[in-house]
Amino acid sequence: MSDHPAHAPTDVLVIASWNADLVCRVPRPLARGETLAAHAFEISSGGKGSNAAVAAARQGARTAVLARIGDDDFGRMALQLWTDEGIDHRLVEIAAGERSGIAQILVYDDGDNSIAVAAGAGLGLGAQQVQAAAGPLAACRVLLASNEVPAAATETAFAAARALPAASRPLTVLNPAPARALPDTLLAACDLLTPNESEVRVLAGLGEDAPVEQAAQRLLDRGCAAVVVTLGADGCLLLRPDRPPRHWAGHRVPAVVDTVGAGDTFNGALCAALARGQALEDALTLANAAASLSVQGRGALGGMPDRPTAERWLHSTSAA
Repeated sequence: MSDHPAHAPTDVLVIASWNADLVCRVPRPLARGETLAAHAFEISSGGKGSNAAVAAARQGARTAVLARIGDDDFGRMALQLWTDEGIDHRLVEIAAGERSGIAQILVYDDGDNSIAVAAGAGLGLGAQQVQAAAGPLAACRVLLASNEVPAAATETAFAAARALPAASRPLTVLNPAPARALPDTLLAACDLLTPNESEVRVLAGLGEDAPVEQAAQRLLDRGCAAVVVTLGADGCLLLRPDRPPRHWAGHRVPAVVDTVGAGDTFNGALCAALARGQALEDALTLANAAASLSVQGRGALGGMPDRPTAERWLHSTSAA
């Protein structure tokens, strides 16, 4: 692992999880103890952080990943992906003798899915690796993390970002998936929190029937600067202190093939737009469209659009 040159700033730096997705396609969810024949199997690239980094890179952002992978075939798969997508991976640690992360994914005929993740070498990502990347972190425009990486890595990175002078401080974006309790210190270091509608309720300590706006308000009260709740086919909802909520409706698509990676596409596209200086509202408009496009392809990356594709499609839907 080595520092980026000082003259090569990054638009989006992702504190990244990586795993190989082992995907079985089955008609429906399994009952406990049930065996069900799958009609397809594939191995593809995954991990919320890696997926979001690919989305940001496809949206034109200079993107880098800070991650920890195993010295195995799945780890080499990650390095090849990042190279192919133009993502800087010089901050990636390759852990000798450790396995890379994997996700076992069941995709159902209606496009929905269930996922079990084993983080592997990614569990060793922590404060030490973040501290070694202080230079690139200080030079990036947007810093993105998810709850798939160890909490120490995210907390160290966001605290370091907050310690920088305000004029040069990167925006901090946290996708809190999978949902887990977050300390107030981390929430207060978030410029933007991007849970889905079930995660926002868990983070707020509310039941599954609680209103989304009530849950988001609790997180704002604890210090988060803004909350964007992704609502699947219903779009997304932005909540900020002392402002009325704003809703972006979901887009109709001809067919939903696979929802795996839609949230990661949303986060990566959002961060890329923010990094190039777009207002939050405009960035959310583009991210909402990119996520809608992504569900029309197979796997996390199969439908993930580049910037021209997303902008052309957004223009066509606005004109319709």
